[in-house]
Amino acid sequence: MAKISKAWQDQSFVKASVCVTVLNESEETINKLLNALNSQTLKPDEIIIIDAKKYKNCSRSKGRNISIKKAKNEIIAVTDAGCLPHYNWLEKLTFPFTEKNNKVDVVAGGYEMITKNSFQKACSVFLGVNKKDINSDFMPSARSLAFTKDIWKRAGGFPEKLTETAEDTVFNLELLKVGAKFVVAKNAMVDWSLPKDLSEFAISIYRYAKGDALSGIWWHPIKKFKTHNIKILTVFLRYLIFVLTFYYFGNLYFLSLLTLYAFWAFRKAGTWGVLLQFVSDIAGIIGFSHGILQSSTKRN
Repeated sequence: MAKISKAWQDQSFVKASVCVTVLNESEETINKLLNALNSQTLKPDEIIIIDAKKYKNCSRSKGRNISIKKAKNEIIAVTDAGCLPHYNWLEKLTFPFTEKNNKVDVVAGGYEMITKNSFQKACSVFLGVNKKDINSDFMPSARSLAFTKDIWKRAGGFPEKLTETAEDTVFNLELLKVGAKFVVAKNAMVDWSLPKDLSEFAISIYRYAKGDALSGIWWHPIKKFKTHNIKILTVFLRYLIFVLTFYYFGNLYFLSLLTLYAFWAFRKAGTWGVLLQFVSDIAGIIGFSHGILQSSTKRN
């Protein structure tokens, strides 16, 4: 274990509240999280876990907001029950708040995707961001995130209208709108488990795409052309090109284009990548379409 300063050992630098929302997680999963939090080099001043079932099956966003309101400290750290923080996660995540002459509102921690086989390794290409790609423009995930209670209030909290996914994306955007200062602490890591089979993968992609559509974010000032909703539109465009190629040029050109697409997926994520690419595309198109339809229905 890395040596830490006496100030950190005395916990006199910062006191942080760790806030977690759980819904249908197993007792084993929650116990693993609690053990990881209680074994930190910097102990949490308090751990607040909200069981969504006890709050009328509230959304993850609402559960987070409830826990943050209950928190007694100004520094809030959040993670998910399915994640396991590394032993120095909280120390690394909260350290930027202690640096003098460097006012910080939000700290983006990193996450490491745990892959136990070639299938999960391929899934990681589609579902997350590799540690080497976490840079100064990295927008935090609620898997590993810290912020001040003041900036949380100014941003209006986590958006409770989003009940499935994308709540942290919208929260990040609101933080940017109120002028929050972000710092990236890529070594403040949590382990994140990936889908165990193809159906779990498809459901994850579906939920993410639907959540992105419901978020209504078509242009993110940091992500720009990598904004999620723009990326999913390019998937629609790919398949439109496939259809037009088949219609105007026939089977040979269509199969050639499809083969090139499959080869690109193979280069990106190996043998599993070919299947996952098509499953990801289909699940994303369906999820995004459902999100757009649901959003339109609500407006009407």
